[in-house]
Amino acid sequence: MSPRILVVDDEAEICRLLNEILRDEGYSVDIAQNAAQARQAYASGEYSLILLDIWMPDTDGITLLREWSTKELKCSIVMMSGHGTIEAAIEATRLGAFDFIEKPLSLSKLLQVVKQALASGKQLHKPPALLGHQATVPSGKSRAMQQLREQLQQAANNNASTLLLGEAGCGRETCARFLHANSLRSASPLVMLTPASINDDTAAIELFGNVATKSIGLLSRARGGTLLIKGLEDASPLLQKLLVGALESKSFTPIGSTQSESLDVRLISTAQTGFAHQAGQQSVRADLFIHLNTFSIQIPALRERAEDVPELLRYYAERIADEEHLSLRRFDVSAQNRLRNYPWPGNVQELRNLVRRFLMVGGSEEIHLEEIEQELNAHASDHEPLVKHDLLALPLREAREHFERAYLQQQLMLCDGKVGQLAKRVGMERTHLYRKLRMLGVDIKQLADD
Repeated sequence: MSPRILVVDDEAEICRLLNEILRDEGYSVDIAQNAAQARQAYASGEYSLILLDIWMPDTDGITLLREWSTKELKCSIVMMSGHGTIEAAIEATRLGAFDFIEKPLSLSKLLQVVKQALASGKQLHKPPALLGHQATVPSGKSRAMQQLREQLQQAANNNASTLLLGEAGCGRETCARFLHANSLRSASPLVMLTPASINDDTAAIELFGNVATKSIGLLSRARGGTLLIKGLEDASPLLQKLLVGALESKSFTPIGSTQSESLDVRLISTAQTGFAHQAGQQSVRADLFIHLNTFSIQIPALRERAEDVPELLRYYAERIADEEHLSLRRFDVSAQNRLRNYPWPGNVQELRNLVRRFLMVGGSEEIHLEEIEQELNAHASDHEPLVKHDLLALPLREAREHFERAYLQQQLMLCDGKVGQLAKRVGMERTHLYRKLRMLGVDIKQLADD
């Protein structure tokens, strides 16, 4: 039986158009042209998806969505508007809408969102921004996150290269995925380039491809879409040189070919906070930095938006319990307040790991302040390098070494001293990671024993 979709819009022409398009795709479609009809249809519980217009003469779509979201939503809801604002999109997604699309409607965008919404099913009552790789809006109600979403939307509306800066674990990849999903290139691939995992011997093949081995390079895979460079600070001089050559000529030639291909990608890069100050110095070529930094966005650390902590604790507890088949535990008010005042050196990633530990250990349904204090005291040594040093008072190279040492030590402990797991967790090639650990003086055996 085909999915049943309800279209709620007061414009007869829009209803007619959506009815034809969706029926051609094999969906069953019903129409409601006002709030009263929409309420009656929603109460029937017969729909898999509702396309809901925001601006209607009697009751607006946000009000309807708010009514329905007081309990778990019965179906997926996608908002539509010809006069959309960032505030409306944020409110809609906060209330549980899967996505927000603007009029005039793009046929390809509409059908793509419809398929994704139907596929997501019952997960849609949770904030979409927290649904892993299907995230559409970075989560949080704080002013810092509202400003971040506004900046991301501005960047998404154009094709300019964008550099996302932030501390480890703060959600740079989530923001990158939001940019791609809301850009004009959203129907095309998002392809990831992780410089730390690329060996100089194979860098050209990874980027451009190889005709003899029929290897398709990352630039070809991302054609028409977005290339995400994850961890720009780890790009080797050779990789930077290859990127600059392709960017300046706007073309590249696969290894073994005599035919060049045009470069058609949108570039999004992520890097650690403070990376921009290294441009032209030891870490990155100035000409590459110019190409990649048309638009620069700083992602706030979790300690800078502490009011978002309770929402994140609640979400990850529900998600991890569901995904890993663990008993759900909730943080009481005193526990939430304590964690709001915790500095979170590992940001959202650290919060997620903490929630997972509490659920794996088990216990009473509520997590109290005493358990929080015991957990934080037990792992206090993990964070000492981050909280004891005033990094801003140190030279750049030394500050980065302090951070990387503390970060890798903490991640290695969470991986029980297993470097293979650590390599996957931090997105580095194992040989490169061993070299980095030795350089930083991290004793793998000692940490594993501890």
